[in-house]
Amino acid sequence: MEHSQLKRAKRQLASWGTGRTGPVDNGPAQGTRTATVVLESAAQLPPVLASDFVGHRTVVFVPDGQDGGPVRQADPQAPGAVGPLVVRYEGSLAEPGDEMSVGDSFFLQTQDYATSEYMSVIGPTLIRITEEADFDGYLADADRARNQGTFADFATDPAVRIGDLSALGAGPAGDGPFTRLYVRSNGEVSLSPVALPLGTVADGGAALAAEWTRLNSGSAHPCAVSLGLVVPDRVRTDALTARPWLGRYLAALDAVRELRSRGITGLEVSGFGARLVPGLAELGDSAADRDDVDAPLLLWTGEQAVVHSARTGRFFSLGRAAAELAETLLVHGSVEAAAAHADRAALTQVETLFASAGVRLTVATAAAR
Repeated sequence: MEHSQLKRAKRQLASWGTGRTGPVDNGPAQGTRTATVVLESAAQLPPVLASDFVGHRTVVFVPDGQDGGPVRQADPQAPGAVGPLVVRYEGSLAEPGDEMSVGDSFFLQTQDYATSEYMSVIGPTLIRITEEADFDGYLADADRARNQGTFADFATDPAVRIGDLSALGAGPAGDGPFTRLYVRSNGEVSLSPVALPLGTVADGGAALAAEWTRLNSGSAHPCAVSLGLVVPDRVRTDALTARPWLGRYLAALDAVRELRSRGITGLEVSGFGARLVPGLAELGDSAADRDDVDAPLLLWTGEQAVVHSARTGRFFSLGRAAAELAETLLVHGSVEAAAAHADRAALTQVETLFASAGVRLTVATAAAR
């Protein structure tokens, strides 16, 4: 496999595991093809390649060493052809403790959440909720981070990604059957190995998408599909309702992982057990930095501070004084409210600086304090 193809395959495999990406343009019917499809059995390769949810930009992962039947001419591995990228893999993407590999170039470990804190991370690892005990462990770690500022070390390892984020508080945006599909050996189709079934390969993409929408329409906190086989939706929605900040927690995990990969450790995150400005801690939570998944995060260690835009993925380094002003704006949600605790002119200057970079430190819906 060419380097560019392997890079693309790795990127889309990560999005398949996490459920974080959007539809891809696969031709005339834009946005109606699935970005990444993982097959449990190679016997399903011919009908999958013939389906209407696979387009020329789709990446299809199929087990190696099995008879998958003839590959249609549209496979890019056929000389001169244009079609989906078919990637042969060994191992498993479903069983906790198993590993999948693409030749000798890439390896991915799958692990269940509950035992991950006892495992050594030795390479790219996808951590999944595989039973209700895993979900309980995830919630306990999230509560500890929120209340004490202590993030589980394994969850912030740069090599780790947590699966099925849309069901864990990140919201359904970017997930769904146009982003990822998992095809079981009997032809049943869903988003992941632990997700509710959406139909079969023969049903086609429109029917799969309609079923995904129907299942989510009855849930207080979509995505109701991704963990549907292992966590009762009532249990999941009750937990998410009690923790409206879980989307912020997942964004904080992403930010800490990225900064750890850059050698920055010992990080604290505003709103998670601490505030950079001590007086702000006395104000408690605000809607501005509790419920808004896209609101920036402030992280710091010692005198080093950064603002992370979860929406764009960008990081901005700040001095201590500017960081304190940024946090005041983030907590209060408006210059007017923040001006009761800091200099208005300085606050406006910091807000304008970030706005010029496309990052909002204030939100129109934030309640003034």
